Amino acid sequence: MSQSPFAGRKYPAKPSDVYLFATCLIDQFTPQAGMDTVLLLEREGIRVHYPQGQTCCGQPAHSSGYADEARAVAKAQLELFSEPWPVVVPSGSCGGMMRLHYPHLFADDPVLHARALALSERIFELSEFLVHVVNFNHADLGADCTVALHTSCHARRQMGVHETSVALLDTLSQVQVVEQARIEECCGFGGTFALLHPDISEAIVTDKVAAIKDTGASCVVSADCGCLLNITGRAAKQDELAGCAKASLPGEHLACFLWKRTNPLDTNAGASV
Repeated sequence: MSQSPFAGRKYPAKPSDVYLFATCLIDQFTPQAGMDTVLLLEREGIRVHYPQGQTCCGQPAHSSGYADEARAVAKAQLELFSEPWPVVVPSGSCGGMMRLHYPHLFADDPVLHARALALSERIFELSEFLVHVVNFNHADLGADCTVALHTSCHARRQMGVHETSVALLDTLSQVQVVEQARIEECCGFGGTFALLHPDISEAIVTDKVAAIKDTGASCVVSADCGCLLNITGRAAKQDELAGCAKASLPGEHLACFLWKRTNPLDTNAGASV
């Protein structure tokens, strides 16, 4: 297995302040994942700052070959994180864009390249931050359940944070994590790929849904909302076509799953999803 390019990364002590880069998918489709990220961090005594000017990380333009447009979006984000605090990103896909690709986007501009490189060193995917910086350790208040974990391609291959997502779930004593067949395969989302190649995307996600269901897991957990929306959306469409009233494969963002199971004031703490 290939090693993450950041396997030897040095992690800071737990800070008093962080920035949150929430991602456009969380902002528009799954805001609870962003709110629960804030709650997880604030419980650790960390002040969370959310720059209101943040938008997309620029990955859709970058992966579609529109370098100038990606640079324009990335440059706007460079203006937002002026304090030397960590930037926590609840998405390995967006985190990978900001940490790995921002410096390359500005390779021909010494000033912006230096700023992008400095920012990239402060980018932390959420599970990575909780494991290596916060040392997350809270009692599991939920009922016994079995879950499958899906890690996005960028989170796995660019960030190497599939292991930290597993590590977080392993801290939950009542949660059994089952591994689906071909766990490293893409879910078919791929951002603009799903729009440009819908038939191929549908075939890939259909295989992914079947593999997860074959594990017998009660739900799927992912730290990337794009993958989660794609997998649960395909499962929901299958349920609709089959006339099923109950979701056969519900899913949650990792932040929501962790908060629900470790928050003593959450009335849903005993639920399996």
